[in-house]
Amino acid sequence: MIARLSGTVWNIGQGRVVVRVGGIGLQVYVPAGVLAQLDGAGQPVELFTHLHVRESELALYGFLTEEELALFKLLLSVSGVGPRTALALLSTVSPDMLRQAVIQEEPGLLSHVPGIGPKTARAIIFHLKDKLIPTGAQAAPLLSDADAQVIAALTGLGFSLVEAQTALQSLPRDEGLPVEERVRQALAYFAAP
Repeated sequence: MIARLSGTVWNIGQGRVVVRVGGIGLQVYVPAGVLAQLDGAGQPVELFTHLHVRESELALYGFLTEEELALFKLLLSVSGVGPRTALALLSTVSPDMLRQAVIQEEPGLLSHVPGIGPKTARAIIFHLKDKLIPTGAQAAPLLSDADAQVIAALTGLGFSLVEAQTALQSLPRDEGLPVEERVRQALAYFAAP
């Protein structure tokens, strides 16, 4: 299994990139977001990959983040969604928008993607609803990048995820504060009697 690869861009095409790894060119199918971030040949690139094996073909799919790769694999678990359809979905819809569509049960957000009709959109929502949010939880607003950084900093300091989320909820909703200041305020929460 090829889980990750690093190399230089050899060639960029429609929905794919050829990555030179040790003198070998590996063709990797990528979402539009990856192509948008590549400037051209010779640029270093690192991708999280999934090797899709079929009777007549081996195809490598690559993503810039582990989160995108995980969503791709979740989409493949849905009956009727193959790798090309999953890639088209991740090329059109951001991971946050996909989560929001599933959590809020809005198939219309997904059905505008080429290859995904209303029936497939409903199947995606049905199969992924329990996998994207904890069982019994209601649709919660997604964490901002700043919130995620605060939680990562607190858990890195040894606090549990529950403690970090509780401290985050106690903070004022001023998104203009730098992350360092928000971490300091969260630490003050733990110091309070």
